[in-house]
Amino acid sequence: MSIAGIFEHPLGRLGPDALPFWQMLQHPTEGNIINGCVATGAASMVVIGALVMVVLLTRYRRWGVLWSDWLTSPDHKKIGIMYVAIAFVMLARALIEAVLMRAQQAFGLSGGFLSPDHFAQLFSTHGTIMIFFMAMPFLTGIINYVMPMQIGARDVSFPVLNSISLGLTAAGAGLVMVSLVIGKFSTGGWFGYPPFTEASFSPGVGPDYWIWSLTLASLGSTLTGINFAVTIYKERAPGMTLMRMPLFTWTALCTSILMIFAMPPLTVATAQLALDRYLGFHYFTNALGGNMMNFANLFWLFGHPEVYILILPSFGVFSEVISTFSGKVLYGYRSLVMATMAITVLSFTVWLHHFFTMGQNANMNAAFGIASMLIGVPTGVKIYDWMLTMFRGRVRFTVPMVYSFGFILLFVLGGMSGILLANPSVDYQVHNTVFLVAHFHNMAVPGVLFGMLVAYHFWFPKAFGFRLDERWGMVSALCWIFGFMAAFFPLYVLGVMGLPRRTVAYSEASYVPLEWVAFLGALLILVALGSLLWQLRVSIRHRDENRVAAGDPWNGRSLEWATSAPPPEYNFAVIPSVEGRDAFARAKEEGCAYQSPDTYRDIELPRNSAMGPVTGAIGFALGFGLVWHIWWLVILSFLAAVTTLIVRGFARDTTRVVPADEVRREHLRWIAAVNATTAVSRVDECRPVNDGRARYEAIGVAP
Repeated sequence: MSIAGIFEHPLGRLGPDALPFWQMLQHPTEGNIINGCVATGAASMVVIGALVMVVLLTRYRRWGVLWSDWLTSPDHKKIGIMYVAIAFVMLARALIEAVLMRAQQAFGLSGGFLSPDHFAQLFSTHGTIMIFFMAMPFLTGIINYVMPMQIGARDVSFPVLNSISLGLTAAGAGLVMVSLVIGKFSTGGWFGYPPFTEASFSPGVGPDYWIWSLTLASLGSTLTGINFAVTIYKERAPGMTLMRMPLFTWTALCTSILMIFAMPPLTVATAQLALDRYLGFHYFTNALGGNMMNFANLFWLFGHPEVYILILPSFGVFSEVISTFSGKVLYGYRSLVMATMAITVLSFTVWLHHFFTMGQNANMNAAFGIASMLIGVPTGVKIYDWMLTMFRGRVRFTVPMVYSFGFILLFVLGGMSGILLANPSVDYQVHNTVFLVAHFHNMAVPGVLFGMLVAYHFWFPKAFGFRLDERWGMVSALCWIFGFMAAFFPLYVLGVMGLPRRTVAYSEASYVPLEWVAFLGALLILVALGSLLWQLRVSIRHRDENRVAAGDPWNGRSLEWATSAPPPEYNFAVIPSVEGRDAFARAKEEGCAYQSPDTYRDIELPRNSAMGPVTGAIGFALGFGLVWHIWWLVILSFLAAVTTLIVRGFARDTTRVVPADEVRREHLRWIAAVNATTAVSRVDECRPVNDGRARYEAIGVAP
């Protein structure tokens, strides 16, 4: 577009037709009215939610606190909490969309109430959000919070880069949320296959929202992977060798390696698709040298390692939780480490099983089918190790353990269906049916979401200084487990019966009963989310009687439990020295868990930096401008990004010092609080008498 054209159309292609109710007003047919009301209601929830936040922050004068204590903080713990907050917001939206889809298919015999285009937007946004803006922020937040403390570090290696990664992820999530209010999201699925997402097939803004939200998120995840890997390699406490690291840190390391090598193919694929759409390139067109299969290869070269980016941190969480709540040393530590590394390597060898129906020869299918079956072996090793950890242990039926039991049962069933799909001839029959939807969710929900909810319950007392309500947590856990079973087990049967996936309606009456069971299961999952939110409200209201300031409410085994709850910004008054695995359990066994060092030293910490939120704001503005062809906004955003980098390059006063006297006072205050508490047994750990100091019981430590 020319310079004159930029000023002639300052809002690009943004006009009143971008509003969700515009089509309904212009063409008030029954279908348009129903879809317009649904879309307008969803948009209103986003707008009202944003306005409520602004009003509350203004009324309670929290803007300064939000900026100085959170948005500009380089503290890995606060950044981790903000990642998890983003994940919960996006989870709520994605679950509501899932319930709408299940409702549409429950009424699908008569055509339902959603248009095909609206339904396609729902399954595209649901998948995109759940993968990129719920699961990825959730696991990144948990790793951010826990991993540096587990290895005895003060922070990640690059704290400001950590904040920038958060800003980029938040910008991508913001674009997805704005697409609900202005314009429409892609109808091309969470995988965005061309040629459907090319400009000739989808000239609207939907694929552009998808491209730029994913590009921002993938850049943030790549930087996060580098940051985490360097932290684990370089910031470990003295004596913390690789084979002394907690299993969660091992899974964080392997996840980071996968992020570093798996995210760039996605960034390249979205960049090439953008060049096709914006500049008339022909990477993935049907003519002029394009090859759409190149996109599929690039996407799944990211997409299948991505499955293990999501699942490995959950494996680490389950390892920590099952060991802690079984009162035993983790069985088969070395085999679990080897299995984790094997999964990391094998995850790059299986992407072609997504193409079993796309026409490559039998030898290729056989090779990737075998690789897909092999990757189940190290996963099976983990299952057996977890069960043997519980064997003859003193298992406590806490909320995290209930989720863990549900995970083991459901994940094994999902894995069995995965072995079936690894057979090319079976996959060919059911690939485009809801059988595959059932399998994927059977791995993702118990494996990823349950793992993240376990982490949320397990480390919440460490992060906020009080325990979550156990009763409402149990209600939520049972609703998640049984709701999942009701929502997705019927899809296995429907898939074998031939129901295609991603279909808005159907003509076979025999599908209806199972579709209604799935719909009721989705409603139960929505109840589970509501119970989770109510649990948080109840817990905050009763936080004073559930304080765990001493920092060790569960009789923990690794170093993150060796600090107060919440921990100080610098994590440890003195960097611990590690002599074996289960460092904190070893210290408790030897009676030296709560000691005051002879001397304290000044601690250097990074100063607050606006780089993260500013980068996020610039990324959002740049993405929004590119989506709507607002070229002056694109130019200004690009110039702002360059200016921000230059200004940051001249920054010199980037650290501050916490004086030794302040460190000593805070540490001695915590030691006094610990000595004033009464150590509790496992029987009382979920009762108000638990002030965060577990009674030492002979549980054994690893050599």
